[in-house]
Amino acid sequence: MKLGFNLLLWTPHVTLAHEPILRALKKTGYDGVEIPMFEGDPAHYARLGELLDKIGLERTVVSVIQGKNPLSPDKASQKAAQDYARWTIDCTAALGAPILGGPMHSELGFFSGAPATAAERKRALSFHKRAGDYAARKNVTFALEALNRFECYFLNTMEQLADYVEEVNHPAIKAMYDTFHSNIEEKDPVGAIKTIRPHMVHVHISENDRGTPGKGHVPWAETYRALKKSKYDGWLTIEAFGRSMPALAAATRVWRDFAPTPEEVYKLGYRHMKQGWARA
Repeated sequence: MKLGFNLLLWTPHVTLAHEPILRALKKTGYDGVEIPMFEGDPAHYARLGELLDKIGLERTVVSVIQGKNPLSPDKASQKAAQDYARWTIDCTAALGAPILGGPMHSELGFFSGAPATAAERKRALSFHKRAGDYAARKNVTFALEALNRFECYFLNTMEQLADYVEEVNHPAIKAMYDTFHSNIEEKDPVGAIKTIRPHMVHVHISENDRGTPGKGHVPWAETYRALKKSKYDGWLTIEAFGRSMPALAAATRVWRDFAPTPEEVYKLGYRHMKQGWARA
């Protein structure tokens, strides 16, 4: 089991200037960090990867699609989404990260006003087969994330996500489980782990309010037990949101701070995961 922390709590763009934060996370005990990826180029992420190697932190990546939509019937939007996927894959590979997580299946915060159609699903499948081929050549695996219905309309539940990944049927297209979204969408958030487990390569640990893990009402003891029982042995990565990126904060409905300080989130969060897993 590896414990990670998502840097979105501080910034949407990690640079060498964030070295003190990275070192603080390493000192706390984290095995790695999750790097938000919304701008930059492969050269930037190669330099960041060198810094992470120096500190001794492994890494994963999270990104979202905004301003373009692979589900759109518009060819220009489809091409823009495919180009964005290739850019994130190139930067992820340069960083030295094996996993690219997040809702990389549709435009975050965009709604058609209706449920996803068969035509949109067909376009998504085409998008992921092409993106998956490119990712495989770069040794990168997608960990697609289902989001709650207030952030997207394409994939909301673990059943929907599992069915979709099975239909894509690509070795570089896998799935992840997020406690925050499951808390909203699942009739049985813990039971949903069994549904997604055959495809699950990543886990986000996120409280029901996106604040400090363990200070809300997510059923943590049962969640850790279910993950351990399923023989999951990948990343447990805390995702706690702030307001560092206005566009992302608006799309994810983050209007206030959810913890008094970032230090509380990563210090208590680390202890919460460590102890929770040991007791499971």
